[in-house]
Amino acid sequence: MRTFAVGDIHGGLKGLEQLLHRIQVSDTDRFVFLGDYVDGWSESAQVIEYLIEFSKRCDCVFIKGNHDVWCESWLRNGEGSSVWLHHGGKETIDSYQGYTEAEKKAHLQFFEDMQYYHIDPKNRLFLHAGFTSMHGVEREVHKENFYFDRTLWEMALAMSHLIKKEDIIYPQRLKHYQEIYIGHTPTINYKQTEPMNAINVWNVDTGAAFTGKLSAVDVDSKVIIQSEPLIELYPNEKGRNK
Repeated sequence: MRTFAVGDIHGGLKGLEQLLHRIQVSDTDRFVFLGDYVDGWSESAQVIEYLIEFSKRCDCVFIKGNHDVWCESWLRNGEGSSVWLHHGGKETIDSYQGYTEAEKKAHLQFFEDMQYYHIDPKNRLFLHAGFTSMHGVEREVHKENFYFDRTLWEMALAMSHLIKKEDIIYPQRLKHYQEIYIGHTPTINYKQTEPMNAINVWNVDTGAAFTGKLSAVDVDSKVIIQSEPLIELYPNEKGRNK
């Protein structure tokens, strides 16, 4: 059984379909989607519909990202914050044109069922952004950190490989888990087009919302599979390149 961590999709159904085709999905495969399914390209509602059906075929874990929190709120009460609308929410609302109230309710349930984090049997942690508690995710005080925090990734990037795990200055956060898989911060910000590894943290968000590709990592073999850049799959759209 293969296990894949999948980065931020941001409404790019064409990229998701292409990625899964290149993976050559087997019914025994397991997928951990790292959040931010919506906001960006024009097919956010369609991504959710696709994933609901896909989860009936394969074992899937759906992590909740910050954009998913915003969309969930809109589906629940019909109100969208100005911040959300500015960061892709308008495109997501447009993608729901023609959807019935029953279909929207099913999507709301999908969002509500998402997890803030997942720990697998090999003690690998999957979450959207990060956490701040030195005692691990179970002791995190503010759940918003799971989908907004960037300090975990920045800390891992800044660490010297000369620091040993037994050293007193080695970050306690990194000691709790064999590996940590996140999205949220596009690797193209660092001029990297593939998932990045820093200490035991893997960042799988390769900027599909902008000019990058949608990526998946086989967490056992570390094989990386990617779509084409979504800006090429949606040539008449801007995504979040605004």
